[in-house]
Amino acid sequence: MVDLDSDPTKLIEIVGIGKQLLMTRGSLTTFSIANDVAKYFAIVPAMFVALYPGLDALNIMGLKTPESAIMSAIIFNALIIIALLPLALKGVTYKAIGADALLRRNLLIYGLGGLVVPFIGIKLIDVIITSVGLA
Repeated sequence: MVDLDSDPTKLIEIVGIGKQLLMTRGSLTTFSIANDVAKYFAIVPAMFVALYPGLDALNIMGLKTPESAIMSAIIFNALIIIALLPLALKGVTYKAIGADALLRRNLLIYGLGGLVVPFIGIKLIDVIITSVGLA
């Protein structure tokens, strides 16, 4: 970053913007990793249940068929990317609190949210798909 204004008070703003960018990137990465873990609980058991019937125990969401499970995960993935665009563009708000509290807050919001939201979303999409008869 280059400060063309030669105003030393602008450095505080520059540091704040840098922290906000770093927090946004970390929050989106945390959500994405947690989101992928949850999606694997939908896709992996559905893909391999025919070969390994014991994997049906991993179908903790109770998805109806392998086809609906995979289709639900793909549709959810497309919708969540669209839903995360405003967060990525706006950024996570920076608050001047301690690093431990900030990490705990972001893990709770984006980590736990990244695990819970896909389970709910994929299950709802699966219910809709199977009730309409698409899979």
